[in-house]
Amino acid sequence: MSGDPTPIERLIAAAGPAEPRTLAGLLGRLVAAGLLTGPVGAALTEQPVLGVTDDSRAAGGGRLFVAVPGFHVDGHDFAALAAAAGAAAAIVEHEIPGLGIPQVVVRDARSALAAAAGWWYGDPSRNLGVVGITGTDGKTTTSFLAAAALEATGLRTGLIGTVETRLGGLSERHEAHVTTPGAPELQATLAAMAAAADDVAVVETTSHALELGRVLGVAYDAAIFTNLTHEHLELHGTFERYREAKARLFSALAGGPANPSKTVGGRPWPKVAVLNADDPSRAWFERAAEDAGASIVRYGWSADADVRAMAADEDASRLHVAYSAPSGAAELDLRLAGRFNVHNALAVVALGEALGLPPTPIRAGLASVQGVPGRMERIAQGQPFSVIVDYAHSPASLQGVLEILAPLAEAGGAGLIAVFGSAGERDTAKRAVMGRIAGERCRLVVAADEDPRGEDGAAIVAEIVGGAVSAGMREGVDVLGIPDRRAAIEAALERARPGDVVLLAGKGHEPTILYASGAIAWDEATVARETLAAMGYRGA
Repeated sequence: MSGDPTPIERLIAAAGPAEPRTLAGLLGRLVAAGLLTGPVGAALTEQPVLGVTDDSRAAGGGRLFVAVPGFHVDGHDFAALAAAAGAAAAIVEHEIPGLGIPQVVVRDARSALAAAAGWWYGDPSRNLGVVGITGTDGKTTTSFLAAAALEATGLRTGLIGTVETRLGGLSERHEAHVTTPGAPELQATLAAMAAAADDVAVVETTSHALELGRVLGVAYDAAIFTNLTHEHLELHGTFERYREAKARLFSALAGGPANPSKTVGGRPWPKVAVLNADDPSRAWFERAAEDAGASIVRYGWSADADVRAMAADEDASRLHVAYSAPSGAAELDLRLAGRFNVHNALAVVALGEALGLPPTPIRAGLASVQGVPGRMERIAQGQPFSVIVDYAHSPASLQGVLEILAPLAEAGGAGLIAVFGSAGERDTAKRAVMGRIAGERCRLVVAADEDPRGEDGAAIVAEIVGGAVSAGMREGVDVLGIPDRRAAIEAALERARPGDVVLLAGKGHEPTILYASGAIAWDEATVARETLAAMGYRGA
């Protein structure tokens, strides 16, 4: 956070107890979870702390510092700085000689951080209905739709996700490149929601959050699975491990002392799993939900879907869906483009059915959503071609968006142009795949920086170009490698012909591009508008 705190940041900062708490309660949790490995003296149980953090820079004022080993740095190397700053105690995976503050030794600092955050903030998820949404694609749109639908039923709904944070009736854009925040921030946000009298929290729950233990101890009531395709293998290693990480959300639906049954909006909430009946991995998630004892509602086009799409009609800006459900046959009128939104919307209908919520306000809430920032966002300034900004950054999502846009280009007697990149220090295998996908469908591909981070951006771009060349494109002719993203967008728009559809993919709503030297400010839609204006297209 920089500058003056925003209203939501102030609410989050004010969450949690104002008075010190002793470590006795946390130590009991660590013992129960099998995390504690070192001896605990009576004096340590009475040690007072005034907060929990894994950031040594924020460890002063008597906070508990948790030394988490990371991918690039190890929190143990910063424990002395935390102690010097005024940390009251440290949780470590191995004792650090001469640290000068009490140390609690655990076998897994990430899990201990989640336990400590839940303990400090008083397990706020027990006082909220919590809806988790996971999957490779569609999480953000589904979360927007779910929040709107739940609000329409009279439930005051908070949101934690890629694009926005909503809390206590306030809404703010999410600036960070992390969808599900770390455990302390997540628990603080949930605590602020509970304090602000929100009824429900909708939480986009990524595989990173599940794999790295950020959501351990969150008392989920409902879990929505959107789909599963190639992504994030830089973290998980294999597709099977990626799938296992996603399935942990459904395992979290199991009952127990840390996940009690709740009353939300004056009525009991069941534990429910909402699954995409059309996804090949659905059986894996069904097993996890069944093992957790959750009820299952399926959605999609498949004949065995409980909420089943019967027909869908679309144009450039709207989507009409006829479906059948346990509550009866009905229709949806959505102000969203893209046939993939059939699944996103029906996931929310299925959530309402699973929770026993009235279907009419659910449909009204879905119809109220006018769009999601950076998702199929049209940029129109009077130019004779279409420009679309979308967050598509996986092979499946890029293919899906291009296939949706292809008929629009064909109707104009023209073709597709795609500008996109691939993030550094992330799944490398998808780069050439995305190049090939675009090369098979576009008349022009421009590979550009997305978030190179510590990698060589030109090398990433070359991998994408190579994939397009494998699909028959010619480097320098119909596939260009231009790492500078603004220059790449300029090149694409300057080459656009009347009727073409230009897709700017991968950045969507994100406000920065990440380089090894740091983040630079970025707004894809604004850059597109500025480029069009420089070409003479300034709109009305």
